[in-house]
Amino acid sequence: MEYEQGDTILCTVDRIMGTTVFVTLPNKKEGTIILSEIAPGRIRNLRDYVVPKKSIVCKVLRAFGDNVHLSLRRVTLKEKKEVLEEAKQEKSYEAILKTILKENAKEVIEKIKSINSVYNFLQEAKENTKELEKVAGKEPTKKIMDIVNQQKQKKFILKKEINVTTENPKGLELIKELFSKIKGYELKYISAGKYSIKKETEDLKKADNEIKSILEDLEYFAKENSMEISIK
Repeated sequence: MEYEQGDTILCTVDRIMGTTVFVTLPNKKEGTIILSEIAPGRIRNLRDYVVPKKSIVCKVLRAFGDNVHLSLRRVTLKEKKEVLEEAKQEKSYEAILKTILKENAKEVIEKIKSINSVYNFLQEAKENTKELEKVAGKEPTKKIMDIVNQQKQKKFILKKEINVTTENPKGLELIKELFSKIKGYELKYISAGKYSIKKETEDLKKADNEIKSILEDLEYFAKENSMEISIK
């Protein structure tokens, strides 16, 4: 599994050398955090923020080959909460695999982790079990997914506030056309030029990627029609 700029991941602090923190990534490779990416402001004692063997949520700044540079201070509370919740679910899904696959579980989990996290892999298997069948077999896959689908998933609320202004005489029509591009979200009028969109979801990462794509379309449409748009 490779990481890209902007990914938020759960790491384990391995050691501290001078002002550099070395961490172990989920794919077992090593990452580094320099002092300025630990926390804003002056740091008197690194161990107030990082302790060997403890888990921390980091954001990928750059990843090239085996060199992964990370940041601790750029992780938002929302991102931290999402990663920790996913890590909790990851352990739950691994336990399911161990229960069904028994002595074959370790090999299958390693194969899955070379591709993706167990959490994301089984979330995708809800839509299509083909890849899981390749590594676990058809009959075990059915048993695994029966348990996964019966689990009560925690629901998340994904919400964005959108401010739109335009001096175009057809402004109202343009705003209506702008928001017609949003499918599957609850749209609410707040005040002049201010709206919110909201969605309840069980798969936060999938919904987050989906809404990013929608917002990119909105920004493009706004730019093409001389509209000012800001998103929170």
